[in-house]
Amino acid sequence: MTILVSIFSGFRMWTIPGAHVEALRREFPADTILHAVDDEQTRELIEEAEIAFAAFVTPDQLRAARRLRWVHCPAAGVSHMLYPEMVESGVTITNGRGTSADTIAEHVLAVVLALFRRLPVAHTRQTQHAWAQDEIASPPGNRTIAGSQVLMVGLGRIGVATATRLTALGATVTGIRRRRDAAPVPGVESVHPPEALHQLLPDADVVVLAAPQTMTTKGLIGAAELARMKRDAVLVNVSRGSLIDEDALVQALRSGALAGAALDVFRHEPLGSDDPMWDVPNLLITPHVSGFRRDHWDAAVALFVENRRRLAAGEPLLNVVDKKAGY
Repeated sequence: MTILVSIFSGFRMWTIPGAHVEALRREFPADTILHAVDDEQTRELIEEAEIAFAAFVTPDQLRAARRLRWVHCPAAGVSHMLYPEMVESGVTITNGRGTSADTIAEHVLAVVLALFRRLPVAHTRQTQHAWAQDEIASPPGNRTIAGSQVLMVGLGRIGVATATRLTALGATVTGIRRRRDAAPVPGVESVHPPEALHQLLPDADVVVLAAPQTMTTKGLIGAAELARMKRDAVLVNVSRGSLIDEDALVQALRSGALAGAALDVFRHEPLGSDDPMWDVPNLLITPHVSGFRRDHWDAAVALFVENRRRLAAGEPLLNVVDKKAGY
């Protein structure tokens, strides 16, 4: 079969290394493996491809893909690829769901601890050679995960991995997920439908967004939701930037209506150098790195290899996306 590898970005970390493409050629010597490094090459080479190991297939590329039957995206989020032509096509999409769950969960743990222990304040004062003991001790002061109430919005693999870690440190975790009939999550005290969000927000010390981006989750947290949160609560987003009304969040942080937030994802990436969010107090910004670890491409390629083996054996593929549901 002909496989097109098309995973490139303006950032090196999200571009598949050439060595991993060569490893695929060694793994599947009977396949023809093509490698595109830009959109133009992808448009040209996808005409012959039956399989695409790709971060994105545009509508124009899909129209040119006369033989395409399966796309595997190395990322978990595929909302960018679920345009009408793709949804209505017979192309199967699989994704990288689960490969980054542990590293994202540890990132959530890190930023919650940083905000609870007021480490951004300590670091800023360190650069100023200022002893900030009284400032850090001022309300809300240093807090502990033990005894805190965490609302986990999304209980997929990332949500489960995060809940497990927070529970181990003594937090009480409540979850929100669309499928309430899914298997129980060890350590999660209770699971609620999305409609319960407003009811649950006032009790949460920490709100973590780990839900997929769909039509129903866009703008999930806006001014009304932020107003229902505790003044000393913190908000963490490791999903997609579209889940939060960033303007409302900036206002809540500047006014003191919310104690802190940690964002790894944004409506527009990269975040512009003149974006006002850079200077918002108590906002911890990371540049969409929560899902990356040093063996990222080993794990991403291993999942594709397993699915290619399954396709050849006539076995069900892993991580098949429900194109209509959006994940």
